[in-house]
Amino acid sequence: MPLPPVGSPAPDFTLPSTSGTDVTLSYLRGKNVLLAFFPLAFTSVCTKELSAFTEDYGQFQSADTVVLPISVDSVPTLKAFKAKEAISVDLLSDFKREVSRRYGTLIEDKFFSSRAYIVIDRTGVVRWAFAEETTGNRRENAELLAQLRAVG
Repeated sequence: MPLPPVGSPAPDFTLPSTSGTDVTLSYLRGKNVLLAFFPLAFTSVCTKELSAFTEDYGQFQSADTVVLPISVDSVPTLKAFKAKEAISVDLLSDFKREVSRRYGTLIEDKFFSSRAYIVIDRTGVVRWAFAEETTGNRRENAELLAQLRAVG
């Protein structure tokens, strides 16, 4: 399944987070949302990516954006990862792989998600979607923030 097409409504979901509460995408209407699917906690590129989100957290807030990193790791694993790496954003667990499948990011034979980014506007519409060719690549925050500024 491909990434959701630009201009289409973002598929809604509810996932558990490291904050101890569930996060429902549709409840975030009125804010921009950046979904950042990442393969696995405790891997080098994922650690760099999530540390960068922490470093630039204020810039995402200034863009009126909620950053939602999503992986197939369990909540306890994500909590340990968040604590070890001092990550400020809450991480979402797609342990059942349902959201990764719905968003077209699940690598079925490896049973984890590719690295992908989905920008969703305040009305819940997909405005930009990008999947990395390999899990070792990632977008820099400057590029993600530019995509968010383009949304407004």
